Amino acid sequence: MTRRQLISLAAGGSAALLLGALAFQYLGGLAPCKLCLWQRWPHGLAVLAGGLGLLLPGVIWPVLGGLGALTSAGIGAYHTGVERGWWPGPTSCSGGGEGLGGLSGAELLSFENAAPVVMCDEVAWELLGLSMASWNVLASLALALIWLRAVQASSSASQ
Repeated sequence: MTRRQLISLAAGGSAALLLGALAFQYLGGLAPCKLCLWQRWPHGLAVLAGGLGLLLPGVIWPVLGGLGALTSAGIGAYHTGVERGWWPGPTSCSGGGEGLGGLSGAELLSFENAAPVVMCDEVAWELLGLSMASWNVLASLALALIWLRAVQASSSASQ
């Protein structure tokens, strides 16, 4: 495959993952937790890098796209561990409620403008025993491999 095709495939994959996450959120009513949202940002970077890589020469764009995919995979792996209880997650979205110390009784009892609380350590959706975070790890690693091929194609094209 050419550099252009590889970049299009990798950036398109990140865009598809983002659209899928948004569909689950807005069409399926599955609100994301904090770690779910964190996994989306690197894919946005990868889409942006892909668009720039299609317009501009250079190896930097596929490198940035690959770093975006790897970052999302890393956050997804961390999230998977939190869901499975392998390690603790952020206190703001996992377990206990230790982050409530600074609130008054009135603030604790106020439900005005309350958004649904989505816990990072609970699996909201699963397919074949894997959560969305786990599927993101697998998909992001596959995309990182495509980005790596795009880096190789960019390097050989510049020689």
